[in-house]
Amino acid sequence: MAAGATYEPIATTTLGALAASYTFSSISGAYTDLVLVINGIPTSSINPTLQVGNGSVDTAANYSYTNLTGNGTSATSGRNTAQTAVGAFYAAASTKPTTVIVNFMNYANTTTYKTMLMRSNGSAETDAVVFLWRSTSAINTIKIAASTFTTGTTLTLYGILAA
Repeated sequence: MAAGATYEPIATTTLGALAASYTFSSISGAYTDLVLVINGIPTSSINPTLQVGNGSVDTAANYSYTNLTGNGTSATSGRNTAQTAVGAFYAAASTKPTTVIVNFMNYANTTTYKTMLMRSNGSAETDAVVFLWRSTSAINTIKIAASTFTTGTTLTLYGILAA
């Protein structure tokens, strides 16, 4: 039996100019999970943040995260609680592309807190981050903020039809 398509593109954009942030809004609750993919080449060091919400982004101290970072020589980890946003990843200035993938599990459920997994690879390091948004609201808004998203950066949001 052939498997059907699992990832369905919900929204995609390619930035035509430098941007400080990008927001996906009015996200349908029809999927089991969401996947956000960001591809770009940082021209300056960036440390983007991620916020989610229902109708608008939650800017209260409702985020927690644990991260692990490695560069081939050493590894570091950290944990933060009661944050107003999640420090998604760090990308150093480079001529090489950085890819970031964020999985939003059970994002439309209204009885549990939301868990997200992020992994990224850049020119200098690889990051893995586990996020928690302490809200039982469904996620229908995702905001990614950075000091600069470079021209040509693509951001694509997929819905997973059956996780």
